Amino acid sequence: MVKEPELKRSELNKRKKKVIKPLKHKYFTAFLFVFVVLLGIFFLYLGHLYKDAQEMTTKIYSSSKITKARNTQNLLKEGKPISILLMGTDTGAVGRSFKGRTDTMIVLTLNPQKKKMTIVSLPRDALVAVTGYKQYYPSKLNSAYDYGGSGTAIKTVQNYLNIPIDFYATINMGGLENMVNAVGGITVKPLLTFSYDGHSFVKNKKTHMNGSAALAYVRMRHSDPLGDYGRQQRQRQVLTKVAQNGTKLKSLLKERFFKEIQKQLKTDITFNDMIMLALKYRVATRNMTSDHLQGEADLVSGISFEAVPETEKQRITNLIRSSLNLETATTGNTLLNSSSINTTEK
Repeated sequence: MVKEPELKRSELNKRKKKVIKPLKHKYFTAFLFVFVVLLGIFFLYLGHLYKDAQEMTTKIYSSSKITKARNTQNLLKEGKPISILLMGTDTGAVGRSFKGRTDTMIVLTLNPQKKKMTIVSLPRDALVAVTGYKQYYPSKLNSAYDYGGSGTAIKTVQNYLNIPIDFYATINMGGLENMVNAVGGITVKPLLTFSYDGHSFVKNKKTHMNGSAALAYVRMRHSDPLGDYGRQQRQRQVLTKVAQNGTKLKSLLKERFFKEIQKQLKTDITFNDMIMLALKYRVATRNMTSDHLQGEADLVSGISFEAVPETEKQRITNLIRSSLNLETATTGNTLLNSSSINTTEK
């Protein structure tokens, strides 16, 4: 089996390694946004506004344009564990919509049988060969979405870890300012003290933020000792608060809030899928396990990557496959030509 990544000795000699300390987090924010949408649709559905709920779902639906590794409709019908790839972009504020690289990539699994939800963060700079674009190797994992959209991102993650991805959801962080304002602002305790883009924050001091302040809070990166890891942690913190405020009845009744959700969320989960998720899979949110794929920061030919040891990749593959009730299998390798994903059930 070809090891991944396999680099020339000259490139290896140029590497500078630095181990990044693991970050633990309690919440998975992208899922919370999906859950907010589910609650909203289910609320509209129960309120006999079936047509409005359908129209809202139609606006956020966007096909991945690929053949999935598993039959997703059968999975939902039978209430079997499913996986969702959640991605965060940051493009709306500069005039583009759902283009560019993904700042955040997380694999979420829902297992209603075990009443358990598992969330795994993937390093955006993980060193991979993007499926369908191997001529650009070495590439970063977050470039998969930029190269070929959600379908390419799904295939690359599948091949990287040898796991099936059943659905995806993409949140545009560029629209965060409007989303925060739509829920009346948020109150958070900053994780560190800093000033950015005209706003100042003090660590652990409870602060009420409007959209502009929240956007500045999550955008700062270079002054954070944890770099991208720290920024992602702040993004999760803010999105969690927005999602929590969004689940309140007063927000669910606001037309402005749902208009913003429609602008900033794209997914291949259909209206009927969402009804099934609301009815059968909410029980899985009662218990949550969170983890992340840990890599080492490497400099290759002047470009920064995250190289993940095979043992670490295998650990995460085992975790995700187990959460999906799948048999143990060798972790994936994006350098191989085969794109077959092992979907054997236990």
